[in-house]
Amino acid sequence: MTVDDGKIEELDIADTSKLDIRTKKQKSTERIHCSALCLGNFIFGWNDGSTGPLLPRIQETYHVGFTVVSLIFIFACVGIICGALVNVYLTDRLGFGRIIALGAALQVIAYALESSGSPFPVFVMAFAINGCGNGLQGAQANAFIASLKHNSEAKMGLLHAAYGAGALTAPLIATQFAQLPRWSFHYLVSVGIALCNVILLLVVFRFKTREECFSMFGQKATESGEDEQSSLKRILRAKAVHFLAFFVLAYVGVEVTIGGWIVTFMLNVRGGGPSAGYISSGFFGGLMLGRVLLLWVNKKLGERLAIYLYTLLCIGLEIVVWLAPSLIGGAVAVSFVGLFLGPMFPIAMIHAGRILPKWLLTGSIGWIAGFGSAGSAAVPFLTGAISSKHGIQSLQPLLIAMMGCMLILWYIVPSNSKRSD
Repeated sequence: MTVDDGKIEELDIADTSKLDIRTKKQKSTERIHCSALCLGNFIFGWNDGSTGPLLPRIQETYHVGFTVVSLIFIFACVGIICGALVNVYLTDRLGFGRIIALGAALQVIAYALESSGSPFPVFVMAFAINGCGNGLQGAQANAFIASLKHNSEAKMGLLHAAYGAGALTAPLIATQFAQLPRWSFHYLVSVGIALCNVILLLVVFRFKTREECFSMFGQKATESGEDEQSSLKRILRAKAVHFLAFFVLAYVGVEVTIGGWIVTFMLNVRGGGPSAGYISSGFFGGLMLGRVLLLWVNKKLGERLAIYLYTLLCIGLEIVVWLAPSLIGGAVAVSFVGLFLGPMFPIAMIHAGRILPKWLLTGSIGWIAGFGSAGSAAVPFLTGAISSKHGIQSLQPLLIAMMGCMLILWYIVPSNSKRSD
């Protein structure tokens, strides 16, 4: 079989277009940018990992029950949703560098309020401010990584492994502060980390737009589409966006509920002592490892099959935690639940980058993450409400039911690219 010269030239161009022919400086610049975004995700994990060990102490200090203390999840969710909506409005007006720096600054304010041991209403409001900062940073960081041309899957895994690292580290510190008279000083450590994040983002990105950042490491700017107002309309009309948002809602609900309530479950049901706070570290440590170690499994199985397999394994492990009357056995099972839950969020973000138009990606991921964050409020709050009536032992059946919902929601998420829509 023969091929004419024109076709040979066309094939050569197609093959070389996938090669990374950038200079070492450009590759190094991209790595620095991705590393700066990882610190922001580390703080997200730090924030979520801090709550579980401190939750019993917060109840004791403010004299509130399961339902009232769960308001911190509700207000955090409201903040994240507000951040996601504001992000869609601000993306074309302020640009990547300014928005992500604003989100980081809001975190500093929130942690400063929490560290002072302020009255409960102010303490709860700080979670809303923090959530808004998380929403702004999360939308920009995920869209930035999902839009990368080279090895975006691995970089997305590392971005969210940084979340797991923060959530692993926080309970180790928070468990110690929970036993001190001024437990709220844990948030002074958070202030220090958040300030480092602000400085790093300012130094690395210098208020540049995403397109300006991409040009620094040799990647062409993403395609621009219609104006911001019609982008919002397109986002709200896209079925794929809403299917992914509902899946992320269920996933985030499960993740935050385990991280927030598993310590209370182990204390009240399994008879754990003060060291039970470290079980939360085990869960988030598994989450971090899953987002790195299972990258090759994701590629081998494919995104859709990987989610089905991981969810079924998590359901089986939660049944073990529910029925096996062993503190150590339950702690080990919870760590493996974290391992298999870990890859799911990065997979969902990469999948969004494949099936959604590039010019809608930042706003869409902001909406998916923001709407999905409702799970971080709804499921933990529902757990607190049910526990106030039936006890914390209701945690495991609720988690298993939510994981079943995740299977159904992932089934209806589109698998084909819709970039031309």
